[in-house]
Amino acid sequence: MSEAGDEALRPQMEQRLREMQLEHRDLDIAIHRLADDPLHNQLQLRRLKKRKLLLKDQISWIERQLDPDILA
Repeated sequence: MSEAGDEALRPQMEQRLREMQLEHRDLDIAIHRLADDPLHNQLQLRRLKKRKLLLKDQISWIERQLDPDILA
C-alpha cells in the first residue's frame, strides 16, 4: 500500500482482516467439534473446510496488501 488513496483504505482492510481471522478461528473450532462427532455430516464438514481454506487465502492476500515485500 504505497499511494495516499491506498493508505485511506488501510483501517478498513485491517478491520476486515481481524474479522476474517476471527471467522477462521471459529471455523477451525466448528470443524474440530464436527469431526469429533461420530455421526457428523460429511457434506457440512467439507463445506466448512472449503470456507476455511478460502478465508485463509483471503487473509493472506490482505496481509500482502498491507505489508508487501519491497525489494531493495
